[in-house]
Amino acid sequence: MDSAKIELRNLRLKDYQQLKISMIKSYKTMADEYWSKAEIKTLISKFPDGQFCIEIDGKIAGCALSIIVDYDKFDVNHKYEDIIGGENFSTHIKSGDVLYGIDVFIHPDYRGMRLGRRLYEARKELCEQLNLKSIIFGGRIPNYAEYADELTPKKYIDKVKLKEIHDPVLSFQLSNDFHVKKVIKGYLPGDEDSLEFATLMEWNNIYYTKPKKLIDTKKTVVRLGLVQWQMRLFKDYDSLVSQIEFFVDAVSDYQSDFILFPELFNAPLMAQFNHMNEAEAIRGLSSYTDRLLETFREFAMNYNINIITGSMPQVVGEHMHNVGFLCRRDGSYEKYEKLHITPAEESAWGMKGGSILETYDTDCGKIGVLICYDVEFPELPRLLAEEGMNILFVPFMTDTQNGYSRVKICAQSRAVENECYVAIAGSVGNLPKVNNMDIQYAQSAVFTPSDFAFPVNGIKAEATPNTESTLLVDVDLDLLKELHNFGSVRNLKDRRKDLYSIKRKK
Repeated sequence: MDSAKIELRNLRLKDYQQLKISMIKSYKTMADEYWSKAEIKTLISKFPDGQFCIEIDGKIAGCALSIIVDYDKFDVNHKYEDIIGGENFSTHIKSGDVLYGIDVFIHPDYRGMRLGRRLYEARKELCEQLNLKSIIFGGRIPNYAEYADELTPKKYIDKVKLKEIHDPVLSFQLSNDFHVKKVIKGYLPGDEDSLEFATLMEWNNIYYTKPKKLIDTKKTVVRLGLVQWQMRLFKDYDSLVSQIEFFVDAVSDYQSDFILFPELFNAPLMAQFNHMNEAEAIRGLSSYTDRLLETFREFAMNYNINIITGSMPQVVGEHMHNVGFLCRRDGSYEKYEKLHITPAEESAWGMKGGSILETYDTDCGKIGVLICYDVEFPELPRLLAEEGMNILFVPFMTDTQNGYSRVKICAQSRAVENECYVAIAGSVGNLPKVNNMDIQYAQSAVFTPSDFAFPVNGIKAEATPNTESTLLVDVDLDLLKELHNFGSVRNLKDRRKDLYSIKRKK
């Protein structure tokens, strides 16, 4: 190896096949647990600077993977899967304060060349460049099983520190200026060599300076404004926009962070297309969607409020979709789509389901949006919860009370299952001159998990049924963190991932 060319650089997706070979060789007893190409792609996409590799003569000899986390959000006894955020690495956040190491490995053929030290030094340099507090990770203690009958984990660690026992992982980490912060039980299920114990290791950045913030943008109490919209005939487009602005203005006066409009709230504009068949009329209504998007973006900035626009029809390719937009108060926006179409929407309007399922970053944390029928499919909110969603917004439209009950019951269930807040907003009233939209029933509400910190019935607030109104509700995000770690039940943590899991199709 004396003449080998060694290059330390950032990992690239095209390295994956070489990387896979090194992973399989490195993991030995866990050879089936190597990172998938999709996971490596996600890591590189989210945090390219945090993924290092060492290439020797064209082969990947070692690798170090990491993310940035807001460490205060995690219990000190966290599990590996919880802190990395699953296969989507949903816990990675650019504004975090800790570089969290999620893996380091060296191909067996290249051990003894001090490659691990190079990777650790690269991490330290990155930590300093990004002005992060520290590097933290959970370290295995693979020789502990040999001493478990006679030594507790603490005594084992003490003996490794005194060099009375050599542990290939812990001894190396200690020699690289990391110290043991804590011992965690059950950190990495299936690690038989360590008996599932791990040492929480930390390296402190002595050059770290706490950023000075003129404005604290991290909100823990978030105010939601829900619009229970009265269906009525408007003489023209401008009249509809005036009514939208009235609600945005009113809700923003109460310093709300979000305003939620219902599904297909702009249906009154279909009256002018009532001479057409229903499929043609909904396409006529879609001609207003782009204009409404620009109007909502303008209102979001002017009134300093994040707007969830409910939903509107939009032609996508040859098909009609039911879509909406998150318009942030900084002027940026995101699109979401209804994924599941009801039989009536398909038969009357020729609607097709979309394919966008995302969590969205906002200045009040991560949110999700599901349109009406979608909340009745529990897999969707679960995927969003695994990506860190705290608030789920559900714009809906139901004509009868039994239809409303389906939305309400499912929304309440999603709040309990996913340890999040769920806000639903619908329309009320009648549209006698619009086919397929004649009657509406709604009672807008905000639902919570059901535990001691929340209302006993899981209902934070409800509007008066079938009456045009706004509902203003404060939700405390810190209560969700407390529930997640110390709740009477912990639905997200206690799932039997050894028996089942839900994954997106790539």
